Amino acid sequence: MATIGLDKLYYASVIEASDGSETYSAPASLAKAISAELSVELNEATLYADDGAAEVVKEFKSGTLSLGIDDIGTEIANKLTGAQIDNNHVLVSASENGGVPVAIGFRARKANGTYKYYWLYRVIFGIPATNLATKGDSITFSTPTIEGTIYRRVKLDGQGKHPWKAEANEGDESLPASVIAGWFSKVYEPTFHTPSAELSALSLGSLTLTPEFSTGTVSYTAATTNATNTVTATAADPDAAVTITNGSTPVTNGAVATWEAGENTLTVVVTSGVLTKTYTVTVTKS
Repeated sequence: MATIGLDKLYYASVIEASDGSETYSAPASLAKAISAELSVELNEATLYADDGAAEVVKEFKSGTLSLGIDDIGTEIANKLTGAQIDNNHVLVSASENGGVPVAIGFRARKANGTYKYYWLYRVIFGIPATNLATKGDSITFSTPTIEGTIYRRVKLDGQGKHPWKAEANEGDESLPASVIAGWFSKVYEPTFHTPSAELSALSLGSLTLTPEFSTGTVSYTAATTNATNTVTATAADPDAAVTITNGSTPVTNGAVATWEAGENTLTVVVTSGVLTKTYTVTVTKS
């Protein structure tokens, strides 16, 4: 859907640790936004085989962000471009100045009244361009433009990649409302679901499992004089399915299992996508 507006322009300093990891300062308002233009440069490679293109790889190299704003201000120009503030609070730009990396966040209004939200993870700005004109018969506004180069951030996401942009569409039914509500309170961190078919906890009421429960251990024994015990199996993956049977009798997770005299085999099967893992508990009732 086309966008028809732009506002909420924020920046957050990239804090780089000695080990190469990155964190961000709390976002702060940069300026009132007038325009934003984003262009991307890609690396592309083609593998030829059997007289044709067998494989084409494209990846993000860098990008350019041009922001038209109402006024950058002395303090923000100092932080974004490296220009120095002297003792009289005058902003002095020198050839040795260089911008520091910042994350840039903003939102664009869509035609239906909702917004698309953005974070660019690593942008380095240059000295703002200024357009000036003498006053004529009509009023002409002259506003600065700042241009920065967009890079991939050093910090890896949950998939082992270096992201350069995050965007979210308000009104997307799959998007938690909390993501939009907190978009400008901190720089958005990607969250990726990692499938797992393991249990994080397993209990049979007050019975003692032997050996003590461990995610990697799949076979246990327990002894009881009880007729029943509550079976609770907690999957490490919240989206995983847990199926419990006592012999051939299904048991609802969190409900009781009934023991017969002698050995009872309790089976817990955890399924997440294509992953499956089976835990068993041999319960001996005396």
